[in-house]
Amino acid sequence: MSARLRALEIETPEGVRFSYELATPAVRALAWSVDAAAIGAASIAATKAAEAFNLFSTDVARALGTLAFFAISIAYGIVLEWRWRGQTLGKRLFGLRVIDVQGLRLQFPQIVVRNLLRFVDALPALYLVGGAAAFLSRRSQRLGDLAANTVVAREHREGAPDLEEIAPAKYNSLALWPAAAARLRSRANAEAVGVAVRAVARRDGYDPAERVRLFAELAAYFRSLAPFPEEAGEGLTDEQYVRSALRVIYGQAAARAGT
Repeated sequence: MSARLRALEIETPEGVRFSYELATPAVRALAWSVDAAAIGAASIAATKAAEAFNLFSTDVARALGTLAFFAISIAYGIVLEWRWRGQTLGKRLFGLRVIDVQGLRLQFPQIVVRNLLRFVDALPALYLVGGAAAFLSRRSQRLGDLAANTVVAREHREGAPDLEEIAPAKYNSLALWPAAAARLRSRANAEAVGVAVRAVARRDGYDPAERVRLFAELAAYFRSLAPFPEEAGEGLTDEQYVRSALRVIYGQAAARAGT
């Protein structure tokens, strides 16, 4: 058996490093127990609704109840993990999140694959196949994770960074547009924001060409999230735009720190 990894270390092409603490099979089982309870409650409600068809045919009512159970079991994980960026109710409760092994943005096909294979992982009972795979895997991956190239990690919750230290600014033109700023905060991916924070904090250590390329990519990402008016970013370099975007994202914490 290979040694178990406790953290997934990822380094971007620009040299920005960040890590995720991998969830243990035990914690994942606890999170799944919450999800299983939610699926069970929804399935019971659907079965009750299907009983209305008993007036026409008992067999039809039973078939609809069975179909509803499988539909809910499949859709539950797919819909929530896509809507909540890799989380379900159980994962939220225990601070877990599904992420791509390479640190890339989690794609919808990956979510579909890992959830469809959940039925295989659950065989023959009590997730014996999936549990054995997670126990033997270095990254605690069940078969669905191995096929989808995903892992389940503990969500890294950091306090707001010291923006006065890493992104000092007396004026932020993006903050003048509250609707666009709110949209930026709601759409920004936590992993991407973490990369941006590290990039700004370590900007002086980069090769000049790498620094320009890195901030161009980060600025393009933040610009794609919220359509600020053209005058909001007028005169800002890519690096300045990234720093302004971070001040918008951490605006409330920054405001508290400045009081």
